[in-house]
Amino acid sequence: MDVVKEIIQNSAIGPLSKGYKSLVLSLFVSIVGTLLTMLVILLRYGFDMNIQFGY
Repeated sequence: MDVVKEIIQNSAIGPLSKGYKSLVLSLFVSIVGTLLTMLVILLRYGFDMNIQFGY
């Protein structure tokens, strides 16, 4: 946990208030969570999906 706090302090959001830090971190966590969920769904049901690319 100390490593995470030090990384946050030395990053671009370090001088911001705690509210902005928590907002940025929650946005990051939600994006990563969405991407991981999409990956799991694609790996689990990808063979059964009919994905077409084109116009």
